[in-house]
Amino acid sequence: MRRPARDRPLLAIAYDDGAVSPGEVAVALAELGDVVFLVPDTAHVASMRPVLTRIGEVRDLSGDARADAEAVRQLAPDALVTFSERMIRATAELARSAELPYHSPDTALLLTDKTRQRAALRAAGVDDLRTAPLDSLADWPAAFAHVGLPAVVKPVRGAGSRHTHPVRDEEEALRVLTEIFTDLPPAPSGEPRLTLEEMLVGRDRLPLGDYTSVESLCGPEGVTHLAVSGKFPLVAPFREPGRYWPIQLPEDERLAVLDLVTRALEALGVQHGLTHTEVKLTPDGPRLVEVNGRLGGHVNGLARTSCGVDLVHAAVLQALGRPTGLGPLRPDRVHFQHNGLAPLRPCRLVSVDGAAAVRGMAGISGYRTFVRPDEQLPGGVMTRELDVLWGVADTHEEMVRLVRDALENLHYTFDFTDPRDGVRPPGGPTGLRTVAASSCGAWQDLPAPEPACEPIRGAARGLAPEPIRGPALEPAPEGAS
Repeated sequence: MRRPARDRPLLAIAYDDGAVSPGEVAVALAELGDVVFLVPDTAHVASMRPVLTRIGEVRDLSGDARADAEAVRQLAPDALVTFSERMIRATAELARSAELPYHSPDTALLLTDKTRQRAALRAAGVDDLRTAPLDSLADWPAAFAHVGLPAVVKPVRGAGSRHTHPVRDEEEALRVLTEIFTDLPPAPSGEPRLTLEEMLVGRDRLPLGDYTSVESLCGPEGVTHLAVSGKFPLVAPFREPGRYWPIQLPEDERLAVLDLVTRALEALGVQHGLTHTEVKLTPDGPRLVEVNGRLGGHVNGLARTSCGVDLVHAAVLQALGRPTGLGPLRPDRVHFQHNGLAPLRPCRLVSVDGAAAVRGMAGISGYRTFVRPDEQLPGGVMTRELDVLWGVADTHEEMVRLVRDALENLHYTFDFTDPRDGVRPPGGPTGLRTVAASSCGAWQDLPAPEPACEPIRGAARGLAPEPIRGPALEPAPEGAS
């Protein structure tokens, strides 16, 4: 496909709520080309449209696949990427129409449908986790017979742990499924709404998390694993409170994780762009949780602060067919991000106190809130981030102490009164409550501080990162895990 001669490349971003904010796009691409946002009709896009129009042109997608494909062909951008989970399938179709490198539509389907992804991984001999589709309560007996308990119920499509629950007995499973099916809209014809998966149990790594994610860049030369992200412990039921680089793993286990992810990406046919693969660290070795066909939430902010590398810039550079020059990113110190998590029960955020004191703490690089005072929080099991705290430490032990101390100095006040009728809901918290941020962050499910971390083994060194382009940027407020 011939493209018109231009003074600067035209960079198309299929945009919706996701792992990268408009500000990150503006900083990363200012010197690279002119930005055009391809956007669906969603509430998030409507709220962000004034910001998007200050950064570049905004083109509306109609939702008609053929019409949108023709519109993008006429636009003839020089590159097309997305950082939004919900836009991956549409972007694959648009890229194919415009003859641009991206996931193929078949690969995009595998990356966004958990049942198909598991089937492909099983067929390739990569991972044999037991799974079964669920589209109604009538599917439960067969799913239970195949998967067994304990298990995890999760949507076939989605991110951020929305509608994701552990189930340990049949009574709990039927209650959870009834609630989810009542709330979840019907899936497209032929697609189940939920999947039941065998529950993976991680090995005890407290005070650090028992899982990791691998951030990879796939291209014509193959797969480059940029980083293995360490995690803070999950908060019940499956909410993610933060991440850090470098991870603390024995070298043989780190290499086993990378080998597993490489084989998974090959099995799914991933050939272009950034991926974010989650892995459980079990006593029997690493096991795949899921492969995501886009940049992980907040990962670009971590790459910028720890290594001076902008992954949004790298993704678009690669989409233009230019070399990125990137290899494994290994910071010399421990860089971390911690997210406070909204309560499971609906409430209103009244205030956040102690932010100035936390920003002044040694080792804390910054603190930013994502929720304004008086904002309603809907509750539920989805990961909803109240804020981000980021900093740097010399060791993992020091990182844990820094985060714990900061969370004790930060306080949230919530109002659990039902805004519809002014009545305090029965059970659980009621009325106004002020709590330390530690009650809403990592380790909130643990009764007391845990022992110190094991010393890190096999940590590699030596990276000459490219300089940060533009001013320092805080992590995106709406990350996808």
